[in-house]
Amino acid sequence: MKVTVVYAHPAQDSYMASLHRRVLGVLKARGDEVVDFDLYAMKFDPVMQVEELKGHAGPSPAPAELRVYIDALQWAEACVFCFPTWWSGMPAVLKGYFDRVWRPGVAFDLPTDGGMIKPALLNIRRMGVVTTFGSPWWYTRLYMQDPGRKVLLRGLKSMCGRTEKHLYLAKYSWNASPTRNGKSSPARWSSGSSDFDRLPDLPAGSPIAV
Repeated sequence: MKVTVVYAHPAQDSYMASLHRRVLGVLKARGDEVVDFDLYAMKFDPVMQVEELKGHAGPSPAPAELRVYIDALQWAEACVFCFPTWWSGMPAVLKGYFDRVWRPGVAFDLPTDGGMIKPALLNIRRMGVVTTFGSPWWYTRLYMQDPGRKVLLRGLKSMCGRTEKHLYLAKYSWNASPTRNGKSSPARWSSGSSDFDRLPDLPAGSPIAV
């Protein structure tokens, strides 16, 4: 399978970075073709300028610096997003990636008659999410009603192929986890699939950034 992985965390020695490496290892071990984007390391600019926004209304080409991301998106059969959840949402750099890369003519088409947008990423049949939360599961899922999950797996996923499957792995209460303090303990994940169930904890003595 052709898989595009998008990773968003500024610290390369973080727990999230270890999960990202694990995801890459699993995909490559099973023979998938993988394109990996580390948005912070690649210095992706999440800011959409006014000229770019105005270009969404017409046939204007995407800025040249976005071409590599667009090509990977249109090439992929699956996408995996690895990021920490901050303030019940994704990091700003990842939000900017979606704003700028999942643009009209790439992720969706705008009908000239003003009707509903039409999905354009029909090549993508699977979507995966690996994320961490400082908050407990009940706060995110019951009180906040899972806003991040809905954005990705209801909103953005609707631009992809209709028969796709999805995977959502979330580690809650990270701030209270023994792993954060450098101790080894079994990870507890909320998941509807077993594909990445054995994602690792950090070993003792490891840095504690989420």
